[in-house]
Amino acid sequence: MIRSQRLFEVYRSALAILIALFIASGVILSVSDMPAEALRHFLLGPLDSLRHIGNVLELMVPLLFTGLAVSVMFSAAQFNLGAEGALFFGAIGASFLAVNWNLPPIIHPIVAILWGGLIGSVFCGIPGVLKIKWGSSELVSSLMFNYIAYFFGLYLINYFLRDVNAGAMVSFPFLQSARLVRIIPKTRVHFGLVIAVFMVLFTTVFMFRTRWGYRIRVVGQNISFARYAGINTNQTIILCQVLGGFIAGMGGSIEVLGLYRRFTWQILPGYGWTGLIVAILARNNPAYVPVAAFFLAYLRIGADIMSRRSDVPNEFVAIIQGVIIILIAAESFLAKSRHRVVVKEAMT
Repeated sequence: MIRSQRLFEVYRSALAILIALFIASGVILSVSDMPAEALRHFLLGPLDSLRHIGNVLELMVPLLFTGLAVSVMFSAAQFNLGAEGALFFGAIGASFLAVNWNLPPIIHPIVAILWGGLIGSVFCGIPGVLKIKWGSSELVSSLMFNYIAYFFGLYLINYFLRDVNAGAMVSFPFLQSARLVRIIPKTRVHFGLVIAVFMVLFTTVFMFRTRWGYRIRVVGQNISFARYAGINTNQTIILCQVLGGFIAGMGGSIEVLGLYRRFTWQILPGYGWTGLIVAILARNNPAYVPVAAFFLAYLRIGADIMSRRSDVPNEFVAIIQGVIIILIAAESFLAKSRHRVVVKEAMT
């Protein structure tokens, strides 16, 4: 029963993606004067050179971290939207150490990444504490906290890390010892991709092979049953949000230390919001997050290439994402097919 349910969810997600791509193709055909060329660039552009393949892998890294973070929190039915702020604030924390601390080359990025993860865990843990203590909605409080992270983060950059000689509101350059090494020549793919793969394995084992992961999943499926079974639900609610924030904070730290020479973000990068889509596509399963992250990164890079080489703007990728979310979130979508599967299993 469980296996067939998982297969059905995979089938449902795949069908939603195909429908979204079909609609997007229709949009291209209707608005473009060169639809065949636009479609070719969109579908095959990310594979036409090593640099473009590298772009996809670069974009995958932050999406892997935010997708994992959201998956952990959503698995406990805690709709914390703070991954965006945790990623941003974690990146600022790592930037502070990358600018001001002089440590050995290998130790420096490790300390900066862990510090960024710790900041992210505190950031996402606060809405959990507010929910336990005063019953506030973690969705609303975490959403508001993102703006606190944004404006307070810019304040810290402007008054404590800003390089006044740079001509823009950016930090001082990172020390070379803090930056992550590139692992694929002629691209910007950095060691953060290896760390991301490790985090996927760690999160998968944590969620499906440990008692803490089991508690998180039980709380998400039925919190009343979890209480009856003796699970400390308050502790579990805070744990999943702290862990999710730590993963998101690590993602922000790795992103700035791997791709940038100094902190340059002037707005929230949006990786946290895209991480929501990654988690939805992965059905909150960490093992599927890499597939969903690669798919969205591929779409975005393909749309960017298409917008530069044809007359279709890259914003149309939002249409694909929107249709996918609507179809996957709709409980009635393919409900009859699911019913037939259940009946068939019951008869055998």
